[in-house]
Amino acid sequence: MMRRLILFIPLAIFFVMGIFLWRGLQLDPTELPSALIDKPMPAFQLSSLYDESRTLTERDLQGKSALLNVWATWCPTCKQEHAQLNKIAREEGVTIYGINYKDDRTKARDWLQRYEDPYVINIYDEKGTLGLDLGVYGAPETYVLDRNGVIRYRHVGEVNEKVWQQLREIMQGLDGGAS
Repeated sequence: MMRRLILFIPLAIFFVMGIFLWRGLQLDPTELPSALIDKPMPAFQLSSLYDESRTLTERDLQGKSALLNVWATWCPTCKQEHAQLNKIAREEGVTIYGINYKDDRTKARDWLQRYEDPYVINIYDEKGTLGLDLGVYGAPETYVLDRNGVIRYRHVGEVNEKVWQQLREIMQGLDGGAS
């Protein structure tokens, strides 16, 4: 009797693993949970990408709803989404803040000069400390901030036209609208 029961153990393990794998296939890899949703931006003091003597803080990201985009010159997907960010800023007047993540300041400035700069403010996060506080997995990542600087949504990956439609709806639901 015990021997027969032992024969079913591999089948039971296989069945349990199958359930976990099936469940995992239902998840969206771009929807990574964030403990910061509905919480204010973490406190930080970092320099502006353009002006090393200017210290930026979380208070600089308040006043209107905005997108906060984590980007870097070493990130190929950031280059892919950059035209879309420029379009959003230029054609729709959306405020976009940037976090230049673990990058070289000179390369980042040159990159923005070459491909245009959609960012109202660009925070230089050379060591990735703000990124770490935000729970950034890598670039690009985009957050929706309300006018009080509270994080309302997080998107991991490229902002393309389809993603922008989703982000726009979220922003329109916030006090202060999408600009």
